[in-house]
Amino acid sequence: MKIVDLKWAVYRLENIQPFRIAYGVSEASNNIYVKVTLEDGTEGFGEACGSRRVTGEVYETIISFLKIVAEQIVGESIFNINRVIESLYKNIKGNTAAKAALDIALHDAWAKALSQPLYKALGGQVNVVESDYTIGIKNIDEMCKEAQNFVERGFKKLKIKVGVNPQTDLDIVKRIRESVGYDIELRVDANQAWSPKTAVKLIKRMERYEIEFVEQPVPAWDYSGLKFVKDRVDVPITADESVLTSRDALNLIRMDAVDLINIKLMKCGGIKEAIKIAHVAEAAGIKCMIGCMNESSLSIAAAAHLAMSTKNIVYYDLDSPLMLKNDPSEPKLRYEKGVIKLSDQPGIGISVEKVFS
Repeated sequence: MKIVDLKWAVYRLENIQPFRIAYGVSEASNNIYVKVTLEDGTEGFGEACGSRRVTGEVYETIISFLKIVAEQIVGESIFNINRVIESLYKNIKGNTAAKAALDIALHDAWAKALSQPLYKALGGQVNVVESDYTIGIKNIDEMCKEAQNFVERGFKKLKIKVGVNPQTDLDIVKRIRESVGYDIELRVDANQAWSPKTAVKLIKRMERYEIEFVEQPVPAWDYSGLKFVKDRVDVPITADESVLTSRDALNLIRMDAVDLINIKLMKCGGIKEAIKIAHVAEAAGIKCMIGCMNESSLSIAAAAHLAMSTKNIVYYDLDSPLMLKNDPSEPKLRYEKGVIKLSDQPGIGISVEKVFS
């Protein structure tokens, strides 16, 4: 079954409210949607959400990448999906969000050609996943109110963004824990905001609030800093921005620098590379989380399909559709007390055809 066409379109996703983390505020993103068409008319959809700070991409660079690789893909068999994706990785360095869009679209079309939902095509059996909800940085009273709201909606896991200043960060964690009680799992994400010594001091003070893990406490490049923190605190340390590829994961594991790894399709380049990261981590006895950027239901569903077919992915941070005004996906993902139930339709089970009309 040959690939006969590749199209893309820009769509501006708008947030319900500004979402602030340690190094910036997001009000919207220009995401690129990709459509792969097979010779029998089967269509596969993918999505790219670039990040200047994390992947080094903007929507213009993603489009440039797609123009370059379009000729490589058209004419290839969808059943040679691994070889097609590998050629994308070999020919052009970086461009991970652009690669992710193609990888997701190819996997969607491939699973549809097999008449299987993607999680089953990848070897999975269970089609439900429980996500946390992320509280962005704002006034502490507002953060507490948002946390209480989502707990009332049935969420049992919350991720708290910090990185304002040490005392405020500690106050945020303290106040939210007091607001939601100790039955709710709390995760803290510093998004590279702290120095290694500050991280150790703060995390030790946060331990009393029963934090499940702390994500990316130091700058992404500072592998030694991650190890410094990991070796001196009892709370597990998760690498996020430090891990884009399976090679990054391997290097951190060799240093014994992390307890957990956060995989994001936009960071690593899609499902194929995400599986490699999960397998590298599994071999070392390190669990993984699947995370997200400012993505719609389409790529979040793709990430959930991956997670449900990969046993070493055991934590789920797949909440971005809840923060969007204008998700173009049909149907949109539904969250029942934080639980996403995946479609048993062939492929990912979601269309973004309206973006191309």
